[in-house]
Amino acid sequence: MGLFWVSCEAGTYIRTLCVHLGLSLGTGGQMQELRRVRSGIQSEKDGLVTMHDVLDAQYLYLNHKDESYLRRVIKPLEALLVSHKRIVMKDTAVNAICYGAKIMLPGVLRYEDGIEVNEEIVLITTKGEAICLAIALMTTATIASCNHGAVAKIKRVVMERDTYPRKWGLGPVASAKKKMIVEGLLDKHGKPNENTPANWLATYEDYVKGAVPVANIKTEPVEVPEVSRKRHVSASSSENGSTEEAMPSVKEEAPQEMTTKKEKKKKKKKMKLDDDSTVLQSSEQILKKEKKKKKKASASDNE
Repeated sequence: MGLFWVSCEAGTYIRTLCVHLGLSLGTGGQMQELRRVRSGIQSEKDGLVTMHDVLDAQYLYLNHKDESYLRRVIKPLEALLVSHKRIVMKDTAVNAICYGAKIMLPGVLRYEDGIEVNEEIVLITTKGEAICLAIALMTTATIASCNHGAVAKIKRVVMERDTYPRKWGLGPVASAKKKMIVEGLLDKHGKPNENTPANWLATYEDYVKGAVPVANIKTEPVEVPEVSRKRHVSASSSENGSTEEAMPSVKEEAPQEMTTKKEKKKKKKKMKLDDDSTVLQSSEQILKKEKKKKKKASASDNE
């Protein structure tokens, strides 16, 4: 009988290992007893409890509202993620990540040293609660030197939705953007159009498409709220009135847009009718050819 310890990864067949040891010794062998003494950071020397302890802790919590024993018996999920490198997120970004939003750099509050690309990390709140597991897309040096971009890609969300309040779309720039969409100064996706003021393009930078060409743009300024970030600057107020004057131009141009849409629909219908007519003509030609072939075949048979 031999006794040995094995440190292995998940999925290792210890019974097969014992059989192979017996084959290599030439005597044969099989496993008699298997005991797991450690799994991850959990070991038999730290925090082992019985099922009776769990029942007693539940009884104290339900009848006496005392959760101290229950906290000693049951460890939180974060105890399994101690070996992962961590990124601390702002409270305003937590619920958005729970809904599957991208992990962007403006939402990062603190980050750990030594993070590498494609490494599995854990995102936590300021209280130490695990939000999700993620795959890093930036190193620690890149995070420290950049001011925008995706930090990591979500692998598995741990926290339940709406644990933290919803905070996206409530900032000063986002609220001003919504007003401009309603007034017609931006399109329905929040992108610049021909009515967008020049100072909005100068203060708001779109990192998706890069710089927007400034051409055929009206010069009426619009009020942009002050934000602590460097890329947002407060706009000067206009003397002749601001966004309300741009509304008539939008209303005047609307009928032209409607007419162009109607013309496009008519063209599409004409194209479909032309296609149908060509298909009918081609089918008639095929039928005529088949009739001629049948007549020739019948005449040859008669001869």
